[in-house]
Amino acid sequence: MAKLLNPLLPCTPRLGLLPSSLYTSHQKLAAKGITIASLPKRRLNSLISHLQSTMAGNTSEEENALRAAAQNLAKQAEAGVPTIFDKIVKKEIPCTSVYEDEKVLAFRDINPQAPTHIVIIPKDRDGLTQLSKAEERHKEILGHLMYVATVVAKDLGLKDGFRIVINDGVNGCQSVYHLHIHLLGGRQMKWPPG
Repeated sequence: MAKLLNPLLPCTPRLGLLPSSLYTSHQKLAAKGITIASLPKRRLNSLISHLQSTMAGNTSEEENALRAAAQNLAKQAEAGVPTIFDKIVKKEIPCTSVYEDEKVLAFRDINPQAPTHIVIIPKDRDGLTQLSKAEERHKEILGHLMYVATVVAKDLGLKDGFRIVINDGVNGCQSVYHLHIHLLGGRQMKWPPG
């Protein structure tokens, strides 16, 4: 039986490679003995937002570095290295859970792109690092993820509609190689999104 959970604590992301526009700030922090992982959540979110907003204007060198980092993350996930989502499922990293059943966990995104921004993940990655890697054996969990998205949207009062997003691979801006769905709502969405 599925159960809706009350919000707990926001999930904390890992910030990997920084573009050169943030590299100087990163060097200054490192010189003071401050690591990205030890930054306060507000500062970390600011860096993440800056990273996302500057990605469109990256030089080819920065794009290549970001692409290489993303490809490395994908290889690690395929090799079975635990992702941040695996750690959230194991309760090693806290999150603001809104729904959980035996197969799926849904929690609030720590860098919301809409008034309601939920991330929905399968608890068992089972080789499903991205949608393009789905196999016939994944049909049930893929359908269950979509069903849970509708349940969560209804429970959160998104009666006027919502958006479902699945980022796939480097060009799709996938940042965690553990298949996940973004559920966005609470405002009028724009098109095109990207």
